[in-house]
Amino acid sequence: MLLCDFHIHTTHSDGSVDLPRVIDLFGQAGFDVIAITDHVVDGDNAIGKLGRFLRLSVTEKKFGDYMERVRKEAQRAWDKYGMLVLPGVEISKNYISSDRSAHILLLDLKRFVPASWDYERIFLEAKRQDALVVACHPHHQSDPTSKDTLFLWNNRERYARYIDAWEIANRDDIFNVISLKKYPYIAGSDFHKTRHLYSWKTLLDCERNVKDVKRCIRDNRGVAITLFRN
Repeated sequence: MLLCDFHIHTTHSDGSVDLPRVIDLFGQAGFDVIAITDHVVDGDNAIGKLGRFLRLSVTEKKFGDYMERVRKEAQRAWDKYGMLVLPGVEISKNYISSDRSAHILLLDLKRFVPASWDYERIFLEAKRQDALVVACHPHHQSDPTSKDTLFLWNNRERYARYIDAWEIANRDDIFNVISLKKYPYIAGSDFHKTRHLYSWKTLLDCERNVKDVKRCIRDNRGVAITLFRN
């Protein structure tokens, strides 16, 4: 089984740990597959504009540099640790209302996707790029400092067909509603700080390459979760 974390932030958005240190932290902990998923915020609303002003988002202008840095660190991760690194982003649609807010992981992304696009356009562009689409922390979270993002769950009948997997567990939370609906699932740390390493993770029964990892998640066979405590 491959030990995986598909939800990791760095100092390219609102994480506190820089990319090289993230690679070393997960590599030394024995991870097989990780994804770097820094935020892309919706610059068309006030919350998103603030995020951009504070440099808490990957922008279209910075996307090429971001991807190149991830690519270089991915090569180092493979050479040093045998760890596969997927490039990605977290599309972040933030509003005052939790019912309007949604976060979406796009994994193995190749080209920039703006968070200001409507949902169908984002999903269809991700499919064109053969990127995995994951609904992040789709239900109520226990951390009082975390804002709930309920839009995709509340509108699941409309959008579930576009979503390859739902986060059934995020950091310390488990969302049992995902299992009750029998949706495909993964788990991730939503890593922002070193201590977030110790959290829910995904286990995959597949080969350690991009094609097989994505197929395993989409088929949702040979997928399990584990609470990583090293």
